[in-house]
Amino acid sequence: MRFSGLRVLKEGLTGNRGWGPHWRDPAPKPAYDIVIIGGGGHGLATAFYLAKEHGLRNVAVLEKGYLGGGNVGRNTTIVRANYFLPGNSEFYSHSLKLWEGLEQELNYNVMHSQRGLINLFHSDGQRDAAARRGNAMINQGDDAELLDREGVRRLLPYLDYDQGRFPIYGGLYHRRGGTARHDAVAWGFARGASDRGVDLIQNCEVTGIDVEGGQVTGVQTSRGAIRARKVAIVTAGRSGQVAAMAGMRLPIESHILQAFVTEGLKPVLDNVVTFGMGHFYISQSDKGGLVFGGDLDMYPSYAQRGNLPTAEHVMEAGMALMPMIGKARVLRSWGGIMDMTPDGSPIIDRTDIGGLYLDCGWCYGGFKAVPGSGYALAHLLATDRPHDSATGFRLDRFRDGVGLMDEEGTGAQHNLH
Repeated sequence: MRFSGLRVLKEGLTGNRGWGPHWRDPAPKPAYDIVIIGGGGHGLATAFYLAKEHGLRNVAVLEKGYLGGGNVGRNTTIVRANYFLPGNSEFYSHSLKLWEGLEQELNYNVMHSQRGLINLFHSDGQRDAAARRGNAMINQGDDAELLDREGVRRLLPYLDYDQGRFPIYGGLYHRRGGTARHDAVAWGFARGASDRGVDLIQNCEVTGIDVEGGQVTGVQTSRGAIRARKVAIVTAGRSGQVAAMAGMRLPIESHILQAFVTEGLKPVLDNVVTFGMGHFYISQSDKGGLVFGGDLDMYPSYAQRGNLPTAEHVMEAGMALMPMIGKARVLRSWGGIMDMTPDGSPIIDRTDIGGLYLDCGWCYGGFKAVPGSGYALAHLLATDRPHDSATGFRLDRFRDGVGLMDEEGTGAQHNLH
């Protein structure tokens, strides 16, 4: 089934009776070449690129619930490539390029909107840091513009520019940044992988990882044992729990990040705006709701919900930045489980157990990394060599300290990243 304007018109005139399921719902086979644990954005993207780029179709994605029911559906949908340090910057640059061609590649509308992202700064020192970051982005081949106060005011006239504590000095403008529809991203990759022969197994919880003689041999699931030559753990905030089934202890902590959405409003917010001093970020969805979030809850947890003090902090930051937001009614909130590494950067690597691979530790970068992560992990699984964009995401950097990336300069404490 291929989507097109003509097909949509035809179905609309014939009662929409010709649409079929977006992906198959097969029973698990006894064995696969590759098993991917986790049916979120990263796992589904990995499966898609394994089939498309490497011709590997004897692949299964195992999801304990429904596809896209985890973090890929629990975020603020921001897509960007405004990273500073080598190791991160080239990866997110590669991921953004994949985003820009994703709808054509998937033949699916993921609602990718390059509406532009503005990172505000509030002091001379922050302006200098924004200039350095912008120059690094340009050197990487991405876009960046340094806006002064009036340049920001022309784009965002509704902000409070004269607040006493954090006056707005300007902003770093990343025009190619924006948003995408999180559910549609999961559905598009699922459809693309299934069409290429990958088995997507829902309601199939992995309960054990089989290891014999230092080599992975398969997994135990709620739907029976499945043998596999290679197994990839792609379970976001649950990575530590799943890795423990293979006897591994990962250098990550899991924290909750809350997000909020208001009632639908008329178009008012054209860009994505981030307010670093309040740790607040906001955009407007296609349905009109203001989508915003803030900082972590700051204590380890696996609960997909947040706490009221953090919610209050986010609302205060929003009011400080744009007082008009106080007129909007909040409809709902949700929490995603963030797997935080000590240096704030992810892991895409083989483990010391033969045939066992990791994709975890994405901190705040998980959604924007979906296509890049899937592409890089698929390359690693198919070739046993890291992709050029992800050579810095080694697991052993936490053992020997070589190649650690502290993107925000906050030190080696998980929850500060």
